[in-house]
Amino acid sequence: MWGGAFWLGRQTREAALDAARELDELGYSRLWTSGGFRDGVPSVYGEVLGATTRLGVASGILSIWHADPAVTVEAVRTFERDHPGRFLLGLGTSHAPVVDAKNANTYTKPYSRMVEYLDTLDAAELPAQRRALAALGPRMLTLSAERSAGAHPYFVPAEHTEQAREILGDGPLLAPEVAVVLERDEDTARAIAHEYMRGYLTLPNYTNNLRRLGYGDDDLAGGGSDRLMDALIPWGDLDTVVAGIEKHYRAGADEVAIQVLTAEPFTFPGAAYRELATALA
Repeated sequence: MWGGAFWLGRQTREAALDAARELDELGYSRLWTSGGFRDGVPSVYGEVLGATTRLGVASGILSIWHADPAVTVEAVRTFERDHPGRFLLGLGTSHAPVVDAKNANTYTKPYSRMVEYLDTLDAAELPAQRRALAALGPRMLTLSAERSAGAHPYFVPAEHTEQAREILGDGPLLAPEVAVVLERDEDTARAIAHEYMRGYLTLPNYTNNLRRLGYGDDDLAGGGSDRLMDALIPWGDLDTVVAGIEKHYRAGADEVAIQVLTAEPFTFPGAAYRELATALA
């Protein structure tokens, strides 16, 4: 599964740890979630690992512009020592509007910056199989196959998953994020999905990727077109949503990071994840 705001707030942390324990019991294999490193150990990742016995945890996605490589290495070593094989370091180049907003005009040559970051991790003898890259375009997908365990694409339709598998080849991990809305009422489902899409469609990395897949200005404006929503976000009853998730498996995904969207992002949609666990099992 993929988790957002609910997992990051201090005021929801105890509820999040309870949710993590339930996910562990339900059989989910990995939690992808955001968060930074603090004092060598990122709080959310370490706390979830400590609260569970089997559940994998992945950073989805740690920005290479903001995470000091030395701190990153120390954190991953700590997790590997305390929870062997359960933490996967997800790295990404973030987005120019996000990076430049914090430090003007620093988002230059993101691919080269990623190569340099990976070189630093290699020099510290951090195994390539303990990391994955946020990858959308062919160049970064190829790099993820060559220098990491694989790729974690975000905000992509199943057609991208199919193309990504062709680029990665057999073997490397392909773990796309897939947002879903378990809601039968079309107006409600579309309102939730378009609100979620709105922010991501302001980021060039995502819009450029969607343009490569044939989506145009009308699809990318505002909160996106209904056509784009239907391609990106399975919605409706349980069977329809499960079928949408399974499209990514048929397209070549090894795992799907399911993100259940609701109108209340700071509340864990436990009932939906329970239904999905039963259906997908």
